[in-house]
Amino acid sequence: MSQRPAVAAVLDGLVDMHVHSGPSPFPRRFDHVEAAQDGARIGMRAMVAKSHHHNTQMDILAMKGRFADVTAKAFGGIALNSTVGGLNVHAVRMCLRMGGKVVWFPTISSGRHIECHPEDGAFPTTTVPLTLERIDIVDDAGKLKPEAGEILDEIKDQEAVVNGGHMYPEYIRTLFEAAKDRGITRMVVSHPDFVIGADPDMCRELIALGAFVEHEVGMYDPEGTQKWDPKQLLNWIEKLGPEHIVLASDFGQKANPKPVDAWLRVAGALLDLGLPEKDLRRMVRDNPTYLLNLDD
Repeated sequence: MSQRPAVAAVLDGLVDMHVHSGPSPFPRRFDHVEAAQDGARIGMRAMVAKSHHHNTQMDILAMKGRFADVTAKAFGGIALNSTVGGLNVHAVRMCLRMGGKVVWFPTISSGRHIECHPEDGAFPTTTVPLTLERIDIVDDAGKLKPEAGEILDEIKDQEAVVNGGHMYPEYIRTLFEAAKDRGITRMVVSHPDFVIGADPDMCRELIALGAFVEHEVGMYDPEGTQKWDPKQLLNWIEKLGPEHIVLASDFGQKANPKPVDAWLRVAGALLDLGLPEKDLRRMVRDNPTYLLNLDD
């Protein structure tokens, strides 16, 4: 196994676009400030706090004082599930105009997620009773709903990131086609082989529309709840190319290790398997830096 100081040096400048810090109705290991502070161990440049239930940009702003001495920048976003009113352009507009960076289309409210029921087992349950309803982005004819188009227009205006959430691959393709038509260049599909079920061929279709494919190192951490083989991740990288991939942690859950520890273990495993350092840097630093427009 690679020595941790050497791995940390390769990860320096990392941008984690998928951190499940708190507050959240799901049990979390730490809050956004603590997550950003811990990122200093690997020189993390920035992170995006994700909640399935609320606009996290307001959390980030409320914690502004505590972020004063934290090196890493933290950004929020909004996931278009039941608790924010689904395809709610007003909620998106507030989030992005207050500095939010990412709009996740339905995750836990998507039909695909509801079918998979990942909450049975490792997926956390809420600490308070909440309601959940299915949110679809297309009508009965398979056409993108007008409100989804309005949200894409706002994303374009604010130069934010559109993420396909946990939707069916075909829905994500429909969404990204509409995004490309609007000139949106910052698109992400998360964990294609978890919940979503997008095979490499479908991912290539999404890449052709301008999307990046996000894989979650947390799923490959031997001390996490999934424990997937890092060889599977390397196979994805070889099939799609590091120029089209973003690596993120997807950690922060109370039942899982800290994201930094997952980064060190999984990055070390990838390097030991022969992944070039420059390819790792591209996926953890360069690609997400572009997506979040950090160098503008």
